[in-house]
Amino acid sequence: MTQDITQIIDGKAIAAEIRAVVAAEAAKLNSEQGLVPGLAVVLVGDDPASQIYVRNKERQAAEAGMKSVTHRLDADVSQSDVLEVVRTLNRDPEIHGILVQLPLPGHLDPSAVIDAIEPAKDVDGLSLVNVARLAEGLRHGPKAAMVPATPLGVEILLKRYAGDLTGQNAVVMGRSNLVGRPVAQLLLHANCTVTVTHSRTLNLQELCRTADILIAAVGQPQMVTGDWLKPGATVIDIGINRIAAPTQENPEKTRLVGDVDFDTAAAVAGAITPVPGGVGPMTIACLLVNTLTAACRIRGIEPPHIE
Repeated sequence: MTQDITQIIDGKAIAAEIRAVVAAEAAKLNSEQGLVPGLAVVLVGDDPASQIYVRNKERQAAEAGMKSVTHRLDADVSQSDVLEVVRTLNRDPEIHGILVQLPLPGHLDPSAVIDAIEPAKDVDGLSLVNVARLAEGLRHGPKAAMVPATPLGVEILLKRYAGDLTGQNAVVMGRSNLVGRPVAQLLLHANCTVTVTHSRTLNLQELCRTADILIAAVGQPQMVTGDWLKPGATVIDIGINRIAAPTQENPEKTRLVGDVDFDTAAAVAGAITPVPGGVGPMTIACLLVNTLTAACRIRGIEPPHIE
């Protein structure tokens, strides 16, 4: 049983609001400028999770009034062929956002593929140029960083639920280039005091108990329990883990959980994201925000501020 004061952060509802705003802005861009934002996804191989994720991107981009194309490549495609697809998309004036679905098969170099994307079209924000721009805190102007979609979603949720971030202690569990590091950069630029933890961190529980804001992105199901938390902390759970949940009727049944044990954490936290329904829906919504932003910047139009 959770505390009455605990706020459950409804990422699904907030993502729906954002998608509606993106759709309205895309329609306005089309009617006033004759510009239809275009998103291209490069999907290599047949990983089931990636296939589902890409289909959701296609559907939501179309619902937002965007052009959506997917280049599906065989798992044994050569590095040079993948790079040629990316270069072709770089030159395509109808494509404003390019996303290479990760992970790639082991014989491909993901860094080389990502860095081949024109930085202005890198809507995943993973190229070295965008990583450097984010580190510099460049969020506006012709050299503004493209912020990775999941960290951008986290930032939006925190602004809504954690109030003024200035001076708050933030602990980020995880140092991946996809999530942990960019989230830490965003928190630093929001004037938080940031601690980044990882598998070699000592006294992890003690550090977590100091956090006004706790970001969990370690890929360990239900690792963080309520006794790890400072009372009233804002908890953002980025983990998506499938665990066994057998029933008498279905012994093979599974369910999704985060890196945080929701029930015990919700009894202590001031606000917390559930899994599913928290950060997950924000990722595609923010990918659409980035595609809209890219289209505006490429055309020399000030992009709308959506949060």
